[in-house]
Amino acid sequence: MKRISLLNTAHDLLSDILKPGDITIDATVGNGHDTLFLAGQITPSGQVFGFDIQQQAIDSARDKLQHNALSDCLTLFHSSHLEMAEKIPAHLHGNIKAIMFNLGYLPGGDKSLITQATSTLTALNIACQLLTTNGVITVLAYPGHPGGDRETGLIKDWCGQLNAEQFAVSTLYSTEPKDSAPRLFVIRKHR
Repeated sequence: MKRISLLNTAHDLLSDILKPGDITIDATVGNGHDTLFLAGQITPSGQVFGFDIQQQAIDSARDKLQHNALSDCLTLFHSSHLEMAEKIPAHLHGNIKAIMFNLGYLPGGDKSLITQATSTLTALNIACQLLTTNGVITVLAYPGHPGGDRETGLIKDWCGQLNAEQFAVSTLYSTEPKDSAPRLFVIRKHR
């Protein structure tokens, strides 16, 4: 089976729904690839809020967006995605069109600093509250690193417990659907 890029798949899915003026969140900024993508979709009048616990990630994303003349629509927080509800202005709660999570560790960074299953699940619950009707959450999960298999399994279970009248969930794999394969969870809010 041919391997597909789940990052590109997430971007393709969101490019079909995002438009200038939309409000978005990159919950795990990393090297800023999703941040840059989101900014390109929602400019000139939209907003991207980005979160990361590593200053290196925040600096990388800021540089990337400044280089592409997209920093005017960007607000970065050197803090955990657990703080989304506190950091995002209250009048925007329930109005976020897309929230992206790219889990694991910072490529090129300290591989011992990884996203944690417990905080990820709490952040996903917060994301569901911040999301607008017809909004989308994407979660790119990697079970192949230490801690990643537990996190991925818990996210799968969490998705299975979402209210089916309010959310639709699909799971896409980079290759064949097996436990060790990276996967993209797509959570769409109907109402």
